[in-house]
Amino acid sequence: MRFRLGRGCLACTCVLLAGCGGLTAEPTERAMVVPSPNHDARRPNFVVLHDTTRDNVEHALKTLTDPAREVSAHYLIARDGTLYQLVDEKRRAWHAGVSYWGGNTDLNSASIGIELDNTGAEPYAEAQITRLLDLLRDLQSRYKIPATNFLGHGDVALRRKVDPSRYFPWERLAREGFGMWCWQPDSSVQELPDPLLALAVIGYDVSDPASALAAFRRHFLGVDAVEDASAVERRLMRCLIQGKRNPPPA
Repeated sequence: MRFRLGRGCLACTCVLLAGCGGLTAEPTERAMVVPSPNHDARRPNFVVLHDTTRDNVEHALKTLTDPAREVSAHYLIARDGTLYQLVDEKRRAWHAGVSYWGGNTDLNSASIGIELDNTGAEPYAEAQITRLLDLLRDLQSRYKIPATNFLGHGDVALRRKVDPSRYFPWERLAREGFGMWCWQPDSSVQELPDPLLALAVIGYDVSDPASALAAFRRHFLGVDAVEDASAVERRLMRCLIQGKRNPPPA
């Protein structure tokens, strides 16, 4: 046990002094350690996808491994499908930042971050998406991540991020079991009267309604727009909420 001796207490070092000021101990030092075998590693419950917004993977690697930049991800996938692991899966990578989804306010602590080498203004390479799907299957198998918990950075960091871009093939991922999608025709679903409430149920932070709606459109419609939610979009919201309980069609 360590002690800090206050001035004037040096003569007291040979005895236990209840009244000699300055004697303290760290909280962990006061604890009695009794190891229990009943524990295991913490596991991620989300996957957050990103764009590097770079022209080449070398630039992205430099950024993601630069101590001064204080940004990282668990994985980076190049355009040619090369997979790089940058952070151990059990460690907390710095990729989501200030974030929110369905009440979770620290996605960094609960997720695997995957960077896709893409400028944000180009289609995603087939080799890259193929490798991504392989990685997602592995992660889902090992960590039992729910299908609805595969998200984009723009979904969880409204106002700050818009990636992956509107070119990202979310429907393709959803058909493989990674993410939400609407599997019913619009005409078969009744529209919701309150789109803001619907976005909150889906998982979005609705403190900024315009940003939440913009992120929803980018993810599920692949468009950028600023007008109020249309009847078609309200039906899509209801369909997504229902789809959280229903698997995609065979």
